[in-house]
Amino acid sequence: MSFLLFFRGMIATLVVFAIATFALTQSAWTTVVSTAICAVTIQVGYFAAILFMVWRDSGKENEAAQRAEREGRTQHPSAADNTDSSSSRPIGTVTRPRH
Repeated sequence: MSFLLFFRGMIATLVVFAIATFALTQSAWTTVVSTAICAVTIQVGYFAAILFMVWRDSGKENEAAQRAEREGRTQHPSAADNTDSSSSRPIGTVTRPRH
């Protein structure tokens, strides 16, 4: 999720939250404090989600590197090779077509 999309959604959520809080409490001070707490909570959740996604992707890379090391490969076959190494290429590897 891009930051701009998140930011627009957060602003819209905070506006709706502020309107609802003011309608329930009829207090501007309570509305401001509650909305600020809600904003911090949303940002902490966004940070945690981004941190989790980065951690998950790094785990996949480490797993792939360990698997390649166990199989005796240190690098994937290069697309620049002129030899046909399609039989030794790992499943899911995408190469550019040669013209």
